[in-house]
Amino acid sequence: MKSLRLLIVTALLAAGGCAGESSPSAPTASFPPGEMVLQVSVGGGFVPVAVAVTELPTLSVYGDGRVITTGPVPAIYPGPALPNVQVRHISQADIAKLTKLAVDAGVGMDRDLGMPNVADAPTTEITVRTAAGLQRTSAPALGIGSTDELTEPQRAAREQLQRLVEDLTDLPKTLGASAIDQSAAYVPTVLAVVAMPWQPTDDPVLKDPSAVAWPGPALPGEPVGEPAGDHPDVRCVTATGAQVTEILAAAGSANARTPWTSGGSSWSVSFRPLLPHESSCADLG
Repeated sequence: MKSLRLLIVTALLAAGGCAGESSPSAPTASFPPGEMVLQVSVGGGFVPVAVAVTELPTLSVYGDGRVITTGPVPAIYPGPALPNVQVRHISQADIAKLTKLAVDAGVGMDRDLGMPNVADAPTTEITVRTAAGLQRTSAPALGIGSTDELTEPQRAAREQLQRLVEDLTDLPKTLGASAIDQSAAYVPTVLAVVAMPWQPTDDPVLKDPSAVAWPGPALPGEPVGEPAGDHPDVRCVTATGAQVTEILAAAGSANARTPWTSGGSSWSVSFRPLLPHESSCADLG
């Protein structure tokens, strides 16, 4: 009888896991090529709407082994018109390793992460695809400020997520230098263009760049952001096919302050290459 009770208690503990945490499903065994299976993004905080909606994830891993990341940009003002987006490739086995790292680090678990006393801090969101679908964990102010006021379990959970982010953003170290190929420029099939009315500078030292005729779909497009009515001057259009090629060619010699002329008006434009699992302005932040 004692043996039976022991078996029942052991089974209940195994099913329930640790108190206060609900475990996500195990990593999935297969990865459909076009699906995003792992992503790290950092967003929010006190930034302009146009910046918030065009922020790119730090890392996106797809079922066919593509790893899309943001690369360095020159520390100049005004900066380049186009973001630096890079693509590399890893094996199916290494995709499985990374998704297991995310699950083991607690992504998708219902854990109390606390909140450091940091105003207007960005939030790190980590997403992993498991056998139960996409699991997400959002950690405000991850790796920012002091955590002295948090409980020990909260600090431990945050440290685990921070180590995961560090592992995912240094794949040659995490997987081995030979596990990932050389990076190349990511060329999107769909390009989102966020437009606002262009304003000349009032700085007597800076000079406004020369205007460039807009080669894509008519600007400014439809309101973007949530809710859209709160930011009527921030609008978005998408370009596909030959228009993407023409825009990328024109933007290569422009900068972030370049005025683009369309429909008799000048527009300030931010470019957001859409990722393989995205299709329209509605997918922006």
